[in-house]
Amino acid sequence: MARTKKKLIVVVPMPGIFLLDVAGPCDVFAAADKILDGNGGYEILLASPLNTKKIPTKSSIALHCAVTVTAITQPIDTLIIAGFSMPLLERGERFFKWLKDTYPKVNRIGSVCLGAYALAEAGILDGKQATTHWEYSQQFQQRYSGVKVDTDPFFTRDTNIYTSGGVSSGIDLALALVEEDHGRETALHIARKLILPLKRPGYQAQFSRLPEIYRQESSMGGKLYTWMIRHLEEDLSIEHLAQHSNMSVRNFARVFLKETGVTPAKFVEKVRVEAARRYLEDSDLSIDQIAEKCGLGGLISMRRTFMRHVNMSPSDYRRSFRTSLHAVEN
Repeated sequence: MARTKKKLIVVVPMPGIFLLDVAGPCDVFAAADKILDGNGGYEILLASPLNTKKIPTKSSIALHCAVTVTAITQPIDTLIIAGFSMPLLERGERFFKWLKDTYPKVNRIGSVCLGAYALAEAGILDGKQATTHWEYSQQFQQRYSGVKVDTDPFFTRDTNIYTSGGVSSGIDLALALVEEDHGRETALHIARKLILPLKRPGYQAQFSRLPEIYRQESSMGGKLYTWMIRHLEEDLSIEHLAQHSNMSVRNFARVFLKETGVTPAKFVEKVRVEAARRYLEDSDLSIDQIAEKCGLGGLISMRRTFMRHVNMSPSDYRRSFRTSLHAVEN
């Protein structure tokens, strides 16, 4: 049987990334290549976005790329930008131009974690759906208003553009690309080999936290947050919050929305869910007790609210995220 030519996967590690941004997807493609044994496998090429082939990482381990991106001569099937370094927003013009010029020549293009910044800077995500690390989603949306940001999924696809969420989501993306190329059975074989689920349950929302801006004492949201976490069992209606802030209801609602980007009601719900998550992770309180302490009503009401924010039930969340210092409930 004639061997099928391998697809060239070019992975571009950005300076200052986590190793997993690169290693995760590369290991998936490497495992696929071994399993396929030359029958339509993958050739992986690490290419530097800089003038040097040496790329520093957060893990204190430098990556040595085979080439710089401008030296690539082979046809690229899949181009993946792994991570991103914010200083490049000011000095990455040459790389963004290369990215923009290269995109029409590739079969697929993708990003891992903050790599979506590079695609957006190159104009590739204009009018497209994309995701990135949940912690940077608000900042990303503000900078790139033309991108349809969805922070729930671990990865998204819009035409031939693939973007994945935080760090380990690059593994989910790579498995999906292998499944697209070689079918579910091959992808499942790889997932089993690497001791991974083929498709992770849940969404990025289960890992996200209340944005730090809401907790800053200098902000209106921060001042209310500090007070609210001590009064979660009380009435936190907009009337009560406005009274606490010595403002009229109408003015309070307007100023609060302008400063935080969310309505007071949504903010209260977010704070209550955040507190419930802490209790689920770190305490032995029953879910009924947590619902009462956090002002989330009864068990059914808390479950409904939790599903809306975290895409998991409280009991599933506790099983997944409870600290090792506490025994998991049966």
